[in-house]
Amino acid sequence: MRRYLIDENLSPQYRTQLLNHEPSLTVLAVGDEGAPPKSTPDPEILVWCEQNDFILITNNRKSMPQHLKDHLAAGNHVPGIFTINRKVPMGKIIEELLLIAGASDEDEYIDRITYIPL
Repeated sequence: MRRYLIDENLSPQYRTQLLNHEPSLTVLAVGDEGAPPKSTPDPEILVWCEQNDFILITNNRKSMPQHLKDHLAAGNHVPGIFTINRKVPMGKIIEELLLIAGASDEDEYIDRITYIPL
């Protein structure tokens, strides 16, 4: 089952809604116990995701592509990054994240950014 890390700039409702619909998911938010603290720089978030096997859920479309490029150039990897479109209703985003969690291969999103909705 997928493990998601919610970026601190997203509503905590993403975490709540994911767990309400699928309690067996592991969903942390930046700032939660066991997750990176708030204000952790994005490059460090990617290192944490790699070390802990979490897919990052963010709305950072501006700098995250460069952070990922730099991360990969340093010989690192990530389980994946899902960048959401804030203009899409949260329910649609939750629906897609749940579908991905249940139906995708473990290595399907490694080292890439996927824009949600698909």
